[in-house]
Amino acid sequence: MSELKPRKDLLDIESLSLEEIEYIFENAAPFKQLFQRSVKKVPTLRGKTVLNLFYEPSTRTSSSFEVAASRMSADVTNFTVSSSSVVKGESLLDTIETLQAMRSDYIVIRHQAAGVPGIVAKHTNASVLNAGDGYHAHPTQALLDSMTFREVYPDYQGRKVVIVGDILHSRVARSTSMLFNKLGIEVGVLGPGSLVPEGRHDFMKRFHSWEDVFDWGPDAVYLLRVQLERQEGQFFPSIAEYHKMYGMHSERVARMRQLGAYLMHPGPVNRGVEITDEAMGYEKSLISTQVENGIAVRMAVLHWLKPETDKD
Repeated sequence: MSELKPRKDLLDIESLSLEEIEYIFENAAPFKQLFQRSVKKVPTLRGKTVLNLFYEPSTRTSSSFEVAASRMSADVTNFTVSSSSVVKGESLLDTIETLQAMRSDYIVIRHQAAGVPGIVAKHTNASVLNAGDGYHAHPTQALLDSMTFREVYPDYQGRKVVIVGDILHSRVARSTSMLFNKLGIEVGVLGPGSLVPEGRHDFMKRFHSWEDVFDWGPDAVYLLRVQLERQEGQFFPSIAEYHKMYGMHSERVARMRQLGAYLMHPGPVNRGVEITDEAMGYEKSLISTQVENGIAVRMAVLHWLKPETDKD
């Protein structure tokens, strides 16, 4: 693996240079090859501690970070904080002091408020990895999405991806679209007008129907989960109406098949909302590959980041 000056934290996509992005992809590839061995561990982080601190429910992301750290021989502690325990102000500073006292080398944090991982990073020596903060960012999801797209399209520059669904409440849409754009991949969006914010990113092409999308000819369709838990008020008439207008079903899969387009989804999937059971079986689905690449990318990020505790 080549070397690049490490950084302490990974908090967003905006701050990553193209050189750093390429470095992560380059180092994720051999970690992915490790999965095919009989012994799937490396001693890279032996003696290091990784703390998973999740203020929001998570299965895929938390387990992916746990597997990634374990495969690098780190000691992993999982903290799941109930919504009733979420704190602000002085209480958050108390939490940070507790984390600092635990002397973890890496803190993986998910929080419903944007900016919290950055606050933690400023007050701890540990490397902080943002596993999702509010509507703001989910950098490792964007990295694994881009790695997955690049694997099927080595000539990825100039390719097209349409992101469909709840753009407004999605940190995944924000981070992934930004990273696609950095890599020279065209991005379009489709969804209810109430869930597609104006002016979020000028580079994203706005569509109003699947017909417009298919006429554009996307190379991949990226479906988003409808985040009902984040929605205050009603953003569309009903789930049935949403599925009719924006969901992926057999007829739309047939159009994708004609285009040779791939299907992506960050998970978890709401079957019968953004996608049907039948569409889940589409032969060009990359959903399982995204999960696999998530572990490899997170291993690469853990390998690259350098806690200030290493200076002791």
